[in-house]
Amino acid sequence: MEIREVTEQPTLMVRLVTPVAKISDIMGEVYGEIGTYVAQKGIALAGAPYAMYYNMDMEALDLEMGFPVTEVLMGSGRITAGKIPGGKIATTIHTGPYDTLEKSYIELMGFVKEKGLAVHEQWMYEYYLNSPMEVAPQELQTQICYIIK
Repeated sequence: MEIREVTEQPTLMVRLVTPVAKISDIMGEVYGEIGTYVAQKGIALAGAPYAMYYNMDMEALDLEMGFPVTEVLMGSGRITAGKIPGGKIATTIHTGPYDTLEKSYIELMGFVKEKGLAVHEQWMYEYYLNSPMEVAPQELQTQICYIIK
């Protein structure tokens, strides 16, 4: 766990509202759609896929999903330009199945409070450092990031 400074990162993303029960299907669809778009346009990706969460409503989860890119770009259709904000973040790497992420979130929030800091609690994001299509669930790695106020 650490506190670090990050620079603003341009992205191509899709923002939508969905029940959390449908999130894995929707993520696969969105990442595939963006992957096809960047391949057709010859766009360079600048990092792992991410999801940014704007609320924790399990019936109407407001989130964006996308990829960091090397430059600010226009999208097409529901794919739009976005950005991961720059500034100070609290971050940790969770290793294991997605359904065990809560433990790492709780530990990271404890770390933030121990440091006497506060976060934008409805603004957190995750990078998916590997894929459930390629590794076993216990080997999945997710970088959790909270933006510090």
